[in-house]
Amino acid sequence: MSTPHLQGNKGDYAPIVLMPGDPLRAKYIAENYLDHARLVNEIRGMLGYTGTYQGIPVSVQGSGMGMPSLGIYSYELYHFFDVKSIIRIGTAGGIAPEVKLRDVILGQASCTNSNYAAQYRLPGTFAPIASFRLLKAAAETAQLLQIPAQIGNLFCSDTFYDDANSLEDWAKMHVLGIEMESAALYMNAARAGKEALCICTVSDCPLRHEFTSAEERQNGFTNMMKLALETVRNL
Repeated sequence: MSTPHLQGNKGDYAPIVLMPGDPLRAKYIAENYLDHARLVNEIRGMLGYTGTYQGIPVSVQGSGMGMPSLGIYSYELYHFFDVKSIIRIGTAGGIAPEVKLRDVILGQASCTNSNYAAQYRLPGTFAPIASFRLLKAAAETAQLLQIPAQIGNLFCSDTFYDDANSLEDWAKMHVLGIEMESAALYMNAARAGKEALCICTVSDCPLRHEFTSAEERQNGFTNMMKLALETVRNL
């Protein structure tokens, strides 16, 4: 069955979905890494494809930016298309001193300034964490591929332009990077009893005023793509 945001039926998506924020990155991955890739979604221009990688069914679906957008797409994939695992492959801003441009971060947990968890009516604070199975597989695969990957906390922010200038405070807590989707993904996975992991490439280091180009963010960062796909193969 189709949803307001995803077209198609059960079976159109593989059990494992890679989820970049940029739909053009989804298109790039489908065209360059998947065999027999077919377009399964183009509602609102949020492109999704399903194909195979080394004979394993894999889908790649854009999520857009921010927790509300990713929250919608991941919820619908988990609940209406029988997706079991989602691996976000996106960008992050590096904020810890040792994090450099183009580094790969495996987000073991997600700090957030969002009120996303309020919907669950919990009598406390929920800690959004990655699937250990996916995290372990990604860490081991990174070693096999000799891709340096740092493992640690992400800060998932509701704001891109932060009037409070809080990044230095998060850096004091040794948070590795800032992005805008991981907390919603990890919470949706927990609520659905499914799996999730965020693999991020550092596209900028805002505290040091270092940045990559838009073209590199769309079509580069191939280490992250290879790591995600090989992680799927090694599960």
